[in-house]
Amino acid sequence: MAELKEADAAQLHQEDVDIKRGAAGDAPSVDDQTADQTAKNEAASDSDSKPSTTTPERHISIQTKLEGFEMLVDLNGAGRKSCPLCPEEKFKACYSHKLRRHLQNLHWKVYVEFEGQRMCICHLPCRNLKPSLSGDQASGRHVAHYHCVVCSVTIARKTDMVSHLKRHVNKGETEASYSGSSDAQIEEPAPSGQAFEIMKELGTNVQLLPNHTTPQKSDTYFNRKMRPNRQLVFCSLAVLAEERNPLECLDAFGATGIMGLQWAKHLRSAVKVTITDISDTCVKMIKENCELNNMRVDGSPRAPRGGPDGAAGEVKGAPIATVEVAKMDANVIMHLRSFDYIHLDPYGTAVNYLDAAFRNVRNLGIISVTSTDTGSLYSKSPNVTLRHYGCHIVRTEYYKELAARMVVATVARAAARCNKGIEVLLAVALEHFVLVVVRVLRGPTQADESAKKLRKLVHCQWCEERVFLKLGNMTDDTLPCNCHGSLPGRTAVQLGPLWCGPLFNTGFLRRMLSAAVQHSMDDIQGLVKTLICESECTVLKSSALTNQAECGVVIKTPPNGEESGPADQSGKRKSGEESGNVVKKLKSDASLEHPPFYYSIHRHSIRGMNMPK
Repeated sequence: MAELKEADAAQLHQEDVDIKRGAAGDAPSVDDQTADQTAKNEAASDSDSKPSTTTPERHISIQTKLEGFEMLVDLNGAGRKSCPLCPEEKFKACYSHKLRRHLQNLHWKVYVEFEGQRMCICHLPCRNLKPSLSGDQASGRHVAHYHCVVCSVTIARKTDMVSHLKRHVNKGETEASYSGSSDAQIEEPAPSGQAFEIMKELGTNVQLLPNHTTPQKSDTYFNRKMRPNRQLVFCSLAVLAEERNPLECLDAFGATGIMGLQWAKHLRSAVKVTITDISDTCVKMIKENCELNNMRVDGSPRAPRGGPDGAAGEVKGAPIATVEVAKMDANVIMHLRSFDYIHLDPYGTAVNYLDAAFRNVRNLGIISVTSTDTGSLYSKSPNVTLRHYGCHIVRTEYYKELAARMVVATVARAAARCNKGIEVLLAVALEHFVLVVVRVLRGPTQADESAKKLRKLVHCQWCEERVFLKLGNMTDDTLPCNCHGSLPGRTAVQLGPLWCGPLFNTGFLRRMLSAAVQHSMDDIQGLVKTLICESECTVLKSSALTNQAECGVVIKTPPNGEESGPADQSGKRKSGEESGNVVKKLKSDASLEHPPFYYSIHRHSIRGMNMPK
């Protein structure tokens, strides 16, 4: 027994010696560890003093062309080959023609694109195993995923990867931020200290920050989908500039300043542009965009009205126009100064700025209002609609015209509080915005006339029939349908109050079309032509359509299409018998006003019949 114990002890001692020798051969000694730690500290100090120039390697699933995958596999060679993005158990090795079809149909077509790079789907075991239903991770399966081109993180869902990339863009983080290569360095950095892109619209260049598409995270918000809105506003200003000049016009919410810069660049001396914004970042960006478009920035509190413009030629570079840029709240500047043209385009509703806009606007001036709160305008949030516009509405087939008349009614009430009336020149309701352009008429008489056009609407919830209530009428059997008698329950509801007057002025729209043609705005010419057709859709065709009067200023439009002479150059209302006769003629001739609310001919058509275009 003693001999066995000694033999066991000798064997255990020999095993301990072997283990120590193996550990000494695999792991470094204490001196080696100390030397490695010293080298790491020196490397860390060097990395603090010098920027790293190493570029992280991209994953093989991120390619710019399909040939990149073919180069990884060498499809021109013979024999069976495996997929570089799939494990062997998922896709077995095959010949070149089948592998090429697999790469093209699966990996190359299922991708997320970012700045010219395709992040194709990857089936390799780059992520942890997804546990099975029993919770056993060893028996789970690998999840298909994408590799981020910016931060190399792996994300399973395509929608999550798109949202992840948007967060990188909002933070200003691009692929160049992580590469650290010399090619990513900007030789001339932006004055604002951030990377930017230059966008050109209507011959005007503007700088855009990387997060310009998210208004919640960026002050310099820019929406490319609002291009028709900017062009319609420009044409309305160009028509007003033909009547009188120079005009003092205000872009109350500048953001990047694109709209005001377009006014100054194309209308030149006919307008005196003032761009305001409450954000310091926006004001700085607007000034940079002025320099980018060779315009002089007038930073004085107020330029003298009718002052000489010859001083602009003395500035180095010969600026083409002068723009006043001010950091001021929109309500404050509209209370302090008078303007001929005011454009309101806030983020959301514009009801908070209407009272200030009508306070000092000049007689026969124009106010254009852009409302982007489509959720409340298109009956998606009725409580917000009641809170902002004081109207009760429901979802109808004519919800866009309902939104336009609701905005006009709010504008008319704000004008009446300042003893002013309005004449609607243009109303457009598209997917992203509702644009209303009105002309301001001073005087309590004009305010009373506008207030009389605010009425309630009776709407049938069954057949979508509708009719405006007359002043002083009760909700009785005013609807032409008989749904209230044949169907049980309450079928009609009251909506509004809404604007019951016309929404277009044919003479103004025709001059807008000529301005669009003159300035090569091909995008909105079809839209303006459609508006002209809608404005001429009257109850009775009459020759009086060729002579329309805008707030007492007669605009003659000859039927043969010839251009008429300019209207009253002073821009003032005509007084005396001529103005009175025109107003009486407009009141007596009911054919000038087109019927309110449109009908869907496809919904009311006979079944089985093809409707014409």
